Amino acid sequence: MGDPAPVIDVDDLSYRYPGRDEDAVRGVSFQVAPGEIFGFLGPSGAGKSTTQKVLIKLLTGYRGRAQVFGRDLSSWGDDFYERVGVSFELPASYRKLTARENLALFASLYSGEVEPIDALLEMVGLREAADQRVSEFSKGMQMRLNFVRALLNRPELLFLDEPTGGLDPGNAVRIKALIRERRAAGTTVFLTTHDMTVADELCDRVAFIIDGELPVIDAPRKLKLAHGERRVRVELRGADGLTSETLPLADFDEGALAELRGRGREIETIHSEEASLEQVFLAVTGRGLH
Repeated sequence: MGDPAPVIDVDDLSYRYPGRDEDAVRGVSFQVAPGEIFGFLGPSGAGKSTTQKVLIKLLTGYRGRAQVFGRDLSSWGDDFYERVGVSFELPASYRKLTARENLALFASLYSGEVEPIDALLEMVGLREAADQRVSEFSKGMQMRLNFVRALLNRPELLFLDEPTGGLDPGNAVRIKALIRERRAAGTTVFLTTHDMTVADELCDRVAFIIDGELPVIDAPRKLKLAHGERRVRVELRGADGLTSETLPLADFDEGALAELRGRGREIETIHSEEASLEQVFLAVTGRGLH
């Protein structure tokens, strides 16, 4: 048997907003496998959200091929939304309703089974605020409500736009753990972000997008090995206090250690280092993320 059919299959996709002179997305091609967390990474305005909006059928009039679940997007009707979940970058709830009322309202739009509302709120630490109006929520609370709303219909495919944006570190850890749980349960995740740390922690593969184009797609680990320099950082203590030196891993041997010690210093720690995904992005695209 061959590889399973991709959940998302995009070929030569381009999109231009009405009234614009240039395409926002230019001839991008990629596939997303079942059960994969696929990261779409780039700075603001690079084409991340445009691509996602095409894939969730918010934008039509694109050029090229875009298939989800083996069917062209144009052939899907409302049944498409029974199988996907979407968490937007900005809060998108009814502020005059409570958290519970918001989820109950959106749950009523689905024809199939939905997740228990209280269980969803418990997942993201909102159980005690279930009957509080969303207008009283902090942005972080609203973002957590956004996230669990995307899980209501037990989606096979989950679109996440900056899923940890606006969250404190503790809740960011909570959301990342829930995303991993979704993948372990077989859900496919399409994640757009400019946060390379989040992408590195979560994604099986990432695509760098810059100026509407994809110069590279690969696993974060492979990208860091291919484009980054492997180094060793040595901390030393001497008469001038604690200092550090960084050496290429290829040059790190007993001779290098002896030379460092020979300057009247003692070695305190030795750490191996590799390029960050953000450094790789800069090396590949020549552009930063902001």
